[in-house]
Amino acid sequence: MRQAQPDKLQTPTLSLAGVLPLKKDIPVTSQQEFDRLAAEGYNRIPLTAQAFADLETPLSLYLKLAHADHGGRNSFLLESVVGGERFGRYSFIGLPARTWLRARGFGSEARTEVVTDGTVVETASGNPLDFIAAYRQRFRVATAPDMPRFAGGLAGYFGYDTVRHIEKKLEHTCPPDDLHLPDILLLHTDELAVIDNLSGKLHLMVYADPAQPQAYTAAQQRLQALRERLRQPVQVPAVSASTPQPAVRTFAKADYLQSVERAQELIFAGDFMQVQVGQRIQKPFAHSPLSLYRALRSLNPSPYMYFYNFSGADEAGSDFHVVGSSPEILVRQEQTDAGEKITIRPLAGTRPRGQTPEQDQAAEQELIHDPKERAEHVMLIDLARNDIGRIAEIGSVKVTEAFVVERYSHVMHIVSNVEGTLLPGMSSMDVLKATFPAGTLTGAPKVHAMELIDQLEPVKRGIYGGACGYLSYTGGMDVAIAIRTGVIKNQTLYVQAAAGVVADSVPEMEWRETEHKARAVLRAAELVEEGLE
Repeated sequence: MRQAQPDKLQTPTLSLAGVLPLKKDIPVTSQQEFDRLAAEGYNRIPLTAQAFADLETPLSLYLKLAHADHGGRNSFLLESVVGGERFGRYSFIGLPARTWLRARGFGSEARTEVVTDGTVVETASGNPLDFIAAYRQRFRVATAPDMPRFAGGLAGYFGYDTVRHIEKKLEHTCPPDDLHLPDILLLHTDELAVIDNLSGKLHLMVYADPAQPQAYTAAQQRLQALRERLRQPVQVPAVSASTPQPAVRTFAKADYLQSVERAQELIFAGDFMQVQVGQRIQKPFAHSPLSLYRALRSLNPSPYMYFYNFSGADEAGSDFHVVGSSPEILVRQEQTDAGEKITIRPLAGTRPRGQTPEQDQAAEQELIHDPKERAEHVMLIDLARNDIGRIAEIGSVKVTEAFVVERYSHVMHIVSNVEGTLLPGMSSMDVLKATFPAGTLTGAPKVHAMELIDQLEPVKRGIYGGACGYLSYTGGMDVAIAIRTGVIKNQTLYVQAAAGVVADSVPEMEWRETEHKARAVLRAAELVEEGLE
């Protein structure tokens, strides 16, 4: 791999600014200006540096800046390899975090913990979403000029079962949990590298806490240390071929088909329009989790690619990793000239890719004209409109794209786009409560469908069907639905997928759809077993 040349690296441009709308971004290069911002009440002040990174990749930069630091404990890489400014302009590297938030339990047993350097420093009962909203309010953050949508904050996941904090009737219906992962896990990101894939520039950001001694000097020194790392050769973890390991279905096929038939009985009775019935597949995986990400990003490029290294982050102090290539946004909140825009992009209707361009085109035409798929997709557009409508200004909810076919490595989908303008005074947690989980992972009526899913599926969904992404210091949020996603824990890979059951579903076809959807991650694991050759 070609490395960035040392003479391309620029002297750090240290810049700070206030977050209030009336304040302009003012470059700061002095201790005095830092002290002034601290005196005004800012308790997170970013120092930034820039460098050319046009000869690097996001993955090589992750290896240099995060993975080289004790294996990248509690770090992440968020990437888009589809291209185009909307989805692909920025890649984000979260450097190892000292602090994270984790939540487990529901109802009276719900508990949220703040963990710093492996020690629980704060515990709260009650709804973790409310705690997260209050936690974010603790930070008055100065902004640097030209910040991207994500400029530090919280990054991680909200598991599917987060919904039990939103819909109280689901508090006590959770299926058995055999993975014992946090239901919510968010890394507090105060050190970040942002790759601008359009300009080829790398932006390093270190947030300083003025309450700490010598905060300004320490942040400058940290930036310099990160710049020094850029000059080092990349250390690529070795990948050796191994004996292929079989995948095991935890939901026996016969039992899955029976669950589909049960869902259809209730649909015919008028109780439901659609129910998403899923299965989980697991296989031994003793390789580096990063090697799985390498294979997946090549095999199944998607708008949302993510690699999370959670080290000692659960209650037992266990390590686990989340590796995903999701094609589907759950919800995005971003500032525009017209106000805070909320976007949901429902994705439903699936066909396997053809072996030739002609087969691909035929599959697309068959998909787009299939009455069952169209009816299912219309239902999900309506769900998205309803979810956004709960938090949007009256008259602002619009379908801006409808029935577009998007292709991925193993499947193609029908996709639409629904947008609205957020009501004043609403927070990111209000947005999440209104839209979580995605209707494409539950069915309709939404809450009633989730009650049935709890009865039909044998294990807790966990991260699958939830959301992976970030809550930015700058106020925005961008989270993808946790599909096409693998969880690696104790040298075992777990992959889940679901299919939408409707009145005229063929149970065998729904089983096959779950197999097709899980195939990308499983095939990536096979490529690693082959030595990535």
